[in-house]
Amino acid sequence: MTQTHRFSVWAPLPARVAVRVAGHDHAMTADADGWWHADVPGVPDGVDYAFLLDDDPTPLPDPRSVWQPDGVHGPTRRYDHSAYRWQDTDWRGRPLAGGVVYQLHVGTFTERGTFDAATERLDHLVRLGVDFVQLLPVNAFEGEAGWGYDGVLWFAVHQPYGGPDAMKRFVDACHRRGIGVLLDVVHNHLGPAGAYLPRFAPYFADQTKWGPALNLDGPGSDEVRRYVLDNALAWLRDFHLDGLRLDAVHALRDGRAVHLLEELSVAVDALSAHLGRPLALLAESDQNDPRLVTAREAGGFGLSALWNDDVHHSLHAALTGERHGYYADYGPLANLAQALREVFLFTGGHSTYRGRGYGRPVDTARIPASRFLVYVQSHDQVGNRAEGDRIGATLSPGLLGCAAAIVLCSPYTPMIFMGEEWGSRGPWQFFVSFHDEGLRDAVRQGRRRELGATWGLEVSSDPGDPKTFLESKLRWEELAEPEHQRIVRLYRDLIALRRARPELTDPRLDRLAVTVDEARRWLVVRRGVVSLVCNLAAEPQRVPVGAPPGELLLASGETRWTGTELELGAESFAVVTGVA
Repeated sequence: MTQTHRFSVWAPLPARVAVRVAGHDHAMTADADGWWHADVPGVPDGVDYAFLLDDDPTPLPDPRSVWQPDGVHGPTRRYDHSAYRWQDTDWRGRPLAGGVVYQLHVGTFTERGTFDAATERLDHLVRLGVDFVQLLPVNAFEGEAGWGYDGVLWFAVHQPYGGPDAMKRFVDACHRRGIGVLLDVVHNHLGPAGAYLPRFAPYFADQTKWGPALNLDGPGSDEVRRYVLDNALAWLRDFHLDGLRLDAVHALRDGRAVHLLEELSVAVDALSAHLGRPLALLAESDQNDPRLVTAREAGGFGLSALWNDDVHHSLHAALTGERHGYYADYGPLANLAQALREVFLFTGGHSTYRGRGYGRPVDTARIPASRFLVYVQSHDQVGNRAEGDRIGATLSPGLLGCAAAIVLCSPYTPMIFMGEEWGSRGPWQFFVSFHDEGLRDAVRQGRRRELGATWGLEVSSDPGDPKTFLESKLRWEELAEPEHQRIVRLYRDLIALRRARPELTDPRLDRLAVTVDEARRWLVVRRGVVSLVCNLAAEPQRVPVGAPPGELLLASGETRWTGTELELGAESFAVVTGVA
C-alpha cells in the first residue's frame, strides 16, 4: 500500500534539508520554528528513508526513528504502530507500591539475547512471584553488545534484540502473565558512536562525565524538552509500558523555574489518566534528595520512586566487610539499621568518600517507603566492580539468604537483579561493541583508570572483547544444582510471604523498628506483629526478640524458642509473629 506521507524533522542548524526516500531525494521546506517538511507521494509501508543536511552527502537517520534495521548509521525504516495487534486489552496495570521488581538486561538474560528468547523465560519470573520487569535500556546503540547507556537514537529499539515488534511481543507476553514492564531510559547524555543529533539542532550544551549534556534551558531548549517528553510518552503509550526508570537525573542540568522532571511528571500523570492505568516514573540520583518523590502539591517533583543506594551500600558493606571505594562510608550494622529506618544514611552529614556534606532527611511520617527501591544487587553495583563479580561469588548461601530477607521484608519496594534469585556466581561485566578500535581502546583505558581508582585493583577484563560479553550471559544451568535450587526456593517463599502478610508491604516507616547488636552480629526488624530475626554470625546464637514465642512463618535454618529469645543457626534468619 502506498500513500502520500509527510516527512518532518526539527533541524534549525542546516540551511538546507532533503529527505531521501527509497533512493530518491526530495527537498524540504522549513517553517518558522526550524521544522522541515516534505509531502512525498507514493510512499509504501516499511520504506527506508534518511535526511541530507546542506551539502553533506551522508544520509542521516531520523532523530525520532523507531526502527533502525541496519543499525544507528543506516537509514530509518517507516514504522506504523497501529499495525501491531496487541493482545493485552484486559491489562489494567498495577501500582508500584507493594510490588517486587526484577531487573534484566535483554542481551545477557538468555543465550540468544533477544526479546523473544526472554519471553521463553517469563514463566520462571511468574513462579518467582515478581510483579514488574525492569529492562535495562533498549534504545539503539552502535554494535550488538552493550549495556544500553550509550544509546544515540532514543525512540528506536535496538535491532539485535529484535526491533520494535519483538519488544511489543515481550510486553504483551508479560502482561498476559500479570507482570508489568518498566524501561530504563537515558536522557542525560548521548553515546559516542552514531551521535548525529547535534548535526540537526542544539540538543546539547556542556558535558557530563559520560558525554554531551542535554540543552534544557538554553536557546532552542523548548524543542529539546519536547523531544524528551515525547520520547517518554511514546514508550509508555506506543509500547504499553508501565513505567520508566530515569537514569542519573542529577546530570540533567536545568535552570528553569519548572524542572524537566516536574514537567515530565505532569505529562505522565495526564497520560495515565487518559489510559486508565497507573504509570510510574522511577529516578536514579546520587543526591539523596527526597524532593524527587515528594508530591507536587507539597513542592516536590512528584516522581513515583527513587533508587536508594544507601540501603544497598550499608547492607553490602555490613555483610562483605568491604571498605574500599564508596563503601568507606558504610559498614557497621548501626548504619544499616539507620538506613532502614530513615531511608538514607546520609541526610546532610559529611561523607568521607565525597569529602563533603551530602543528602537531605526524608520525612518518614509523610513519605511512604514504597517510593524508594532497595536491592541486594543491581546492574550498577555488579557491573561497575572491577571484575563484575556478583555478591554470590563472595557471600555464603546463608548470608545471601539473610540479605534477601532484609530487602524483601523491608517496607521499601524491593528489586532483584537477574540471577540473584538463585545466587548466580557468574560475572556481569561492562561490555561494548563499538566498531572503531580507537573508541574501544578509549573505553578500555577509561574503565581501567576509573575502576582502578575506585577499587584499588587492576582491571583485567576488556570491555571490547566479545568474550567479556559472552561471559556475562546469565548461567541458567546453575538452576539445576541443589545449592542454587535452595536459594531460589527461599526467594520464592520470601516473595510469597511478603504478598501474604500485609505487615510486610506496609510502607509506613513510622511503624518500623530495627534493633542490632554489633558485637554479636544480629539484627531484628519489626513490622507490626511480624519480625525478621537475622543471625549474621558464623555460629548459632540466641537473639532476644522481647516477646513470648509466636508463629514461625519462614526460616532459612533450624530455629528454637527459649523464653523470649529465638535460637538461630549460623548465618540464618527467621520470620516470626507475636512481637508487638
